[in-house]
Amino acid sequence: MSADTPGDPDFIDRTRHAYDAMAEEYAARFPDDALDDLPVDRALLHAFVELVRAAGPAPVADVGSGPGHLTARLDALGVPVFGVDLSPRTVALARRTHPGLRFHVGSMTALDLPDATVGGIVALYSLIHIPDGRLTAVLAEFHRVLVPGGQVLLGFQSGSADGTTERLHLAERFGHPMDLDYHFRAPETVVGHLTKAGLRLSARVVREALDGESRPRAYLLAHKAA
Repeated sequence: MSADTPGDPDFIDRTRHAYDAMAEEYAARFPDDALDDLPVDRALLHAFVELVRAAGPAPVADVGSGPGHLTARLDALGVPVFGVDLSPRTVALARRTHPGLRFHVGSMTALDLPDATVGGIVALYSLIHIPDGRLTAVLAEFHRVLVPGGQVLLGFQSGSADGTTERLHLAERFGHPMDLDYHFRAPETVVGHLTKAGLRLSARVVREALDGESRPRAYLLAHKAA
């Protein structure tokens, strides 16, 4: 179980080093057509895109963009989009794979973006590396950069229904040594952090785990008040 506090000053460096080490293997493990076999997940992404379009022309930030597959899918759906990822090696890989799109090295804990300039933020399976004590601040950073009416789509593996964060520590993945933590939370726990950050919940969806998945998948749609 997690005992994280607002401290833990090196979790960003540890996460960056882990994804730098496994960038190529991670990209191969999660291919760009993964959503093609996930109709519920894909429908939620399309709903997010429709809501972003209704809010105006501001771009979408794919935060924790990894190898860039989701960024490319959003671009194909016709929304202006750019990717932000903590790992320089992963960003370099995304730029090579998707040369027509923009990717930047950055941290969701302090986005290098002006206030109220982003029409939407999608963060799929990237908040799982944020400790409990930092989660509200990260979501408040999302609130800061969103335009009024801007949309947020969060996706994460669901944790225990009793509200306790479950922490998984990996010392190795894909043959690479690392020091990487995962934090699995119930949707209601993340909704509480969203509310504290000033964001308003629009929808919550939990689908059961499919073959090859160990946990249910939770999705939260939220927005900044207009």
